[in-house]
Amino acid sequence: MKTLLENLNEFLRLLRTMQLADMVDIALVTFLVYQGIQLIRSSSTARIAKAVVLLLLLSWVTDLLEIHVLNFLLDRVLELGLIALVVLFQPELRRAVEKVGGASLKEVLSPRERTKEINDVILQTVMACEAMAREKVGALMVFERASRLDEYFKTGTLIDGRVSEQLIRNIFFPNASLHDGAMVIRDGRVAAAGCVLPLSENHHLSADLGTRHRAGVGVSELTDAVVVIVSEETGTISVAVGGMLKRHL
Repeated sequence: MKTLLENLNEFLRLLRTMQLADMVDIALVTFLVYQGIQLIRSSSTARIAKAVVLLLLLSWVTDLLEIHVLNFLLDRVLELGLIALVVLFQPELRRAVEKVGGASLKEVLSPRERTKEINDVILQTVMACEAMAREKVGALMVFERASRLDEYFKTGTLIDGRVSEQLIRNIFFPNASLHDGAMVIRDGRVAAAGCVLPLSENHHLSADLGTRHRAGVGVSELTDAVVVIVSEETGTISVAVGGMLKRHL
């Protein structure tokens, strides 16, 4: 068995002989692994990924123990599963391709500008939430992250407007047509409003929570979105992430 020093010498030798093509190869593999991790971040995708890993493990064990019939069935399931996964993850795969090819030169070369835009979105949202909390105006805002929220866009009205305190307050103004639905923010812009979200089925949620809070928790259970909720009854501000609700912020 090689000693630690021998392994280190071998590593240094490989570094000395490394060419540009090798570095590009390593960078591409690293990038693809990172994108794969990003792809399975959502809770629903993570559950499917765990099932696939379990099937692979069972296939390996049955092959090792020479359990031929079960191993044959597992191999067939995995073969069909690969095709099913491509169909099932079509939206996520498309999103990954769009993310790789869709970044503008400005975003790549000006990360400070992107950070400034994000900070401005946060500031405008905070100011709107504080104002609505004082006036006890209900609001439900969903910030998209890795998980696509396209299915919820279809239930609302497309907007594609710059995030601003005034726009947020106008959308949630009492008796306005979009007041009772959710607003979805994608890539720093108000993408849609008046959207319908799935209600949480968590029976441990407080009984005093209304539909707005249960919808916010519900979408955070199914996706990795960050949801901001302003209570119409109490004016309190809450945040839901990963199915967990943080109240009275």
